[in-house]
Amino acid sequence: MKVLVTGHRGFIGTVMVPMLLEEGFDVTGLDTDLYRYCTYGDEPMDVPSIYKDVRDVTAKDLEGFDAIVHLAALSNDPLGNINPDLTYDINYHASVRIAELARSVGVQRFLFASSCSMYGKAGQDVLDETAQFNPVTPYAKSKVLVEEDVSKLASESFSPVFLRNATAYGVSPRIRFDLVINNLVAWAHTTGKILLKSDGTPWRPLVHIEDITQAVICALKAERDVIHNLAVNVGSNEENYQMRDLAQFVKETVPNCEVEYAEDAGPDPRSYRVNFDKIHRVFPEFKTRWTARKGVEQCYESYLRFGLSKDDYEGIRYKRIAHIMNLIEEGKLDRNLVWQI
Repeated sequence: MKVLVTGHRGFIGTVMVPMLLEEGFDVTGLDTDLYRYCTYGDEPMDVPSIYKDVRDVTAKDLEGFDAIVHLAALSNDPLGNINPDLTYDINYHASVRIAELARSVGVQRFLFASSCSMYGKAGQDVLDETAQFNPVTPYAKSKVLVEEDVSKLASESFSPVFLRNATAYGVSPRIRFDLVINNLVAWAHTTGKILLKSDGTPWRPLVHIEDITQAVICALKAERDVIHNLAVNVGSNEENYQMRDLAQFVKETVPNCEVEYAEDAGPDPRSYRVNFDKIHRVFPEFKTRWTARKGVEQCYESYLRFGLSKDDYEGIRYKRIAHIMNLIEEGKLDRNLVWQI
């Protein structure tokens, strides 16, 4: 199967591509490589690639592929808050357009990296795929809009799949330090503090990026009638945690650290628990291999190995919003995030 992975040079994509290759898929990437100066550890695996902004994709770029795994997006809430229009242009309008073009050239499967963050402000309910959406951020709202529009494109020859990933974590060549587990461990390792920006009570479902990839592999291999216009939460029921639970895992893993609450810490409206029964029902072979505790250990071991410092992850190399703003100030990107070099 010939598979195009958009965003293949990003946090998830750089882990997903080698795993897809191991499964025997013929993989091509498409990415503007916004974080080309941000490699953590080893360089991402090199595969045939189209270096292009998703807003500029043409039908010709998509010809000949059996499936598209669409990861490419602005995945940082603060960046989306600075310019919500940019988030909607890239995450929403470009995604729907790629799906339309894919259908027009005969691509049979379109796997969209959606998000459990669409459920947003949910209180104490445990939410399955039928739950009402209550997105809080432009990023989450864009996911809702894509699902609504792309699901209408489903036909006998075009099958959309919406993989609603739980909050991701894990080590990657394009690591993100704004994600909760990666962030808490980084603070603990470099400062001795486990910094909680909420009061510790909000719930989050967690999933490792390798387990996200396992879900993608299942969706690529499944029969069409199983995945056609399917929306499914990606994670496991046991991996719903309150923030204070995650902080405890970090405290038990990183020596000599203590929990500290930010001065303005309070309840976070983004609190949701998610039910993952459906993915295990439709993909019986899907098994999450990671737990949040193991993810904390993976991050800590990696930070030790690479000698991570606070200046590293708080600086312009790895702090994505600071990195983007620096590229704009240097004239390498314009304010629409288009390369100028």
